[in-house]
Amino acid sequence: MTRDMATLAGFGAVVLWATLALFTTLSGDVPPFQLLAMCFAVGGTMGLIAGWRRRGWTAWRQPWPVWALGVGGLFGYHLLYVLALRAAPPVQASLIAYLWPLLIVLLSSLGTGLRAHHLIGALLGLAGAALIVTGGQGVALSSDHAAGYAIAFVAAFFWAGYSVLSRRFADVPTDAVTGFCLATAALSLVAHLALESTVVPQGTEWLAILGLGLGPVGLAFFLWDIGVKRGDLPVLGAASYGAPLLSTFVLIGAGQATLTWAVALACLLITGGAGLAAKDLIFRRP
Repeated sequence: MTRDMATLAGFGAVVLWATLALFTTLSGDVPPFQLLAMCFAVGGTMGLIAGWRRRGWTAWRQPWPVWALGVGGLFGYHLLYVLALRAAPPVQASLIAYLWPLLIVLLSSLGTGLRAHHLIGALLGLAGAALIVTGGQGVALSSDHAAGYAIAFVAAFFWAGYSVLSRRFADVPTDAVTGFCLATAALSLVAHLALESTVVPQGTEWLAILGLGLGPVGLAFFLWDIGVKRGDLPVLGAASYGAPLLSTFVLIGAGQATLTWAVALACLLITGGAGLAAKDLIFRRP
């Protein structure tokens, strides 16, 4: 697979993550860790079925650092994100946790030199994401929630670190992600049993959970694995800010949100930033 095609695969993950908010809203009152356990179980099972004919499970025979990175990235990020939302106001925690695209741009450039258009594009995307998350109302950080902010910041580093370090294991087949998903489902189940009360989904809530497991908490991680291992990481990092924007448009289309000036301005900032970061990919010379 070429670098450009791998980058496009990573873009596919960003598009799928845009449906995360809608499906999560439609999943009802299922608590976070129970929802993660169910969704990652669906995603892992999907990967198992898709890789059955080529004996994809043989890709699970990896040394412990690969498993530590894969499970640490998937489960570690989501664990920390949920804990951050419990310890700090959701808007502030979400915005801090969403520093991971900028961190990907910065970390992926270590040793290779950071190009100005990558950094400027990522910063424009961050500004656009801030508008989406806050609704243009601003953010007031309080020392009372310092622990929650710190957890959210660590979560951002977890996902950025997972994305960047995955490149060191580019020879590990993407089928290994199936094992990471199933392990994450098991750990999420343990966290659910320890911290939450079980809620049985009703009616269409089952379809929303299935949609989550097949898309943003399933296929997206397989596409992201391809993108971060073989694609253009700085471009993917900057383009990842498109997820909250696309998510907002999905919610607007579903009648669960309204179009505001903040959304319109965020659209300009995020698309402009992503285009600037990806200019080498778009205008590459023969």
